[in-house]
Amino acid sequence: MSEITKSSENFVVYEYKELSVSRDMESLYADSYPSFGWILEGTSAPLLGITCRGLKFKRDRKIRNKAELTRLQRQFESHVKEIENLENSKTTGASIVAFTIGIIGTACMAGSVFAFLGGLIALMIVLAVPALVGWVLPYFCYTKVLKKRIDTVTPLIDQQYDAIYEVCEKANALLHD
Repeated sequence: MSEITKSSENFVVYEYKELSVSRDMESLYADSYPSFGWILEGTSAPLLGITCRGLKFKRDRKIRNKAELTRLQRQFESHVKEIENLENSKTTGASIVAFTIGIIGTACMAGSVFAFLGGLIALMIVLAVPALVGWVLPYFCYTKVLKKRIDTVTPLIDQQYDAIYEVCEKANALLHD
């Protein structure tokens, strides 16, 4: 009878959480979630594709300061989401500029082809020059806009990482109180 009593005191009920995260953020989640009391059980390849990874965590249901840890965990997740949005914004503006210039160049080339078919050689040449420029220029515009955006966004991303580290420090302190 005493063995049953002793083992029931050591009995731990776990709650489980499975996340699908991008490969870029996998190590951040694996390093940060233990601050909120989660233990990494394993990883898996989810059905979403090769850019994502599945992480499986477990945590004691009777953990101290659970409400505050959950609140801090939500803050962590919002900071991570903001980092992902900032990372995606690096290429979005540059892509829009490059695609717009490319489409304008393609429209000029279409006009050039129709001018050639209509026998308007002078108009064909006038439209072909901006068409060719519109096909070459997007690369250079993309790299220039991308560099400017990276320079703008990098400090913001660093601020988000600093906020994540502060949140994890607070959560870790709550775990060890």
